[in-house]
Amino acid sequence: ILVNKPLPLSFQRGSDELFSSCISNGPYIMSSGAANGNDSKKFKGDIRSPGIPSRVIHVRKLPNDINEAEVISLGLPFGKVTNLLMLKGKNQAFLEMNTEESAQTMVSYYSSVTPVIRNHPIYMQYSNHKELKTDNSPNQRAQAALQAVNAVQTGSMPLSTVDGAGMGSQSPVLRVIVENLFYPVTLDVLHQIFSKFGTVLKIITFTKNNQFQALVQYSDGMTAQHSKLSLDGQNIYNACCTLRISFSKLTSLNVKYNNEKSRDYTRPDLPTGDSQPSLNAQTMAAAALSAPGIISASPYAGAHGFPQTFTIQQLSLFLVGVYGDVMRVKILFNKKENALVQMSDGTQAQLAMSHLNGQKLYGKALRVTLSKHTTVQLPREGHEDQGLTKDYSNSPLHRFKKPGSKNYSNIFPPSSTLHLSNIPPSVTEDHLRGLFLTSGAVVKAFKFFQKDRKMALIQLGSVDEAIESLIKFHNHDLGENHHLRVSFSKSTI
Repeated sequence: ILVNKPLPLSFQRGSDELFSSCISNGPYIMSSGAANGNDSKKFKGDIRSPGIPSRVIHVRKLPNDINEAEVISLGLPFGKVTNLLMLKGKNQAFLEMNTEESAQTMVSYYSSVTPVIRNHPIYMQYSNHKELKTDNSPNQRAQAALQAVNAVQTGSMPLSTVDGAGMGSQSPVLRVIVENLFYPVTLDVLHQIFSKFGTVLKIITFTKNNQFQALVQYSDGMTAQHSKLSLDGQNIYNACCTLRISFSKLTSLNVKYNNEKSRDYTRPDLPTGDSQPSLNAQTMAAAALSAPGIISASPYAGAHGFPQTFTIQQLSLFLVGVYGDVMRVKILFNKKENALVQMSDGTQAQLAMSHLNGQKLYGKALRVTLSKHTTVQLPREGHEDQGLTKDYSNSPLHRFKKPGSKNYSNIFPPSSTLHLSNIPPSVTEDHLRGLFLTSGAVVKAFKFFQKDRKMALIQLGSVDEAIESLIKFHNHDLGENHHLRVSFSKSTI
């Protein structure tokens, strides 16, 4: 029986809850044309009543270089935008929706998810005006933008015509980086999220610089631009898996295989290639919430290439334990440099694999993959296995046994800078520098936290040195009933 309990359901939300269910299905068209026009006199002294719904929405704190298309895009997911008035001198605008219900949905949504355009948070509320009446002459660009978008949505204007007018010149391919990847993000999860804003044609996922990334191709640049505006900076799950989105230099993706790493939704006939069997979004969600032995995603990291001096205890509790709670470890009888490591759930196994695969340990590259096994079997009573299998399910060194622990938000890839904590008052900088020098590491810099001298950062000569030092000194006895806690840091000194 495995004693670790799954995380409570309230701890995370599914990707389907990333955005309010009130947003209707796409596709949504956004344009990026040049902007002009000013009619500030008509609405000078507008008295707003935030609590009284109106079809007209007052938008504030717009960047100086905002254009009509970007303002219109704010309303497109919620319904038809029927009028627009730009107050450029005041960095404001008035947006009129086709129905009061659409305006209510829009204001309600943006009150909980603040839109950001070029690092400017945008604010909005109901206007005191029930409709917009503007003179077309000074507002021609706004009217032209509205007409172009409406023509594309109704199918009376081809996208190429709009692009030619400079309203869709961005690449249809988005580059997506997922930061703070505590829960696995699958291709299906990405498709589910990005499809809310238009038709996704292709997706390619990969890991680069120890970061999970993806390329997402839409049918046109306007849809991509609207998706970027809505999703950039949002979390897929609570407090983690943050989307960082930019436009790719590519204009089209070349997908050779349809599997869990890449997908061409226009070519269902493509082969699967040599990739591992796909894990769908529901499977991975179950992995994050289920106990080992009953999840369909394998709760394992199969770690290959460990030197024989690397003990079971170091392997499990110190290095892999940075990314999850290790339940059991089995060193293979005929390949003692190989090990099976059972984590508390499939999410942690995926996390350990993504951060540790390819890292060097004692000059040898680690190869970490998901195993086909479903559990590490303990030796039967009376059968010895030379101590190759260890059970750590009750280990006091687990970092993630408390749901909601701050350790969940401090998971970073291996780096040359280590975060030290649980330092007693009597231990000095010289003491800690000397400790790490005994492992053969080069100490480049050291710094105590200004507000809390129980914590410090130490920068070593390389990532390899930091990995080896973490293994050696995590849980090191510093005296006064204090054992050193070591983890990787995203900061530098």
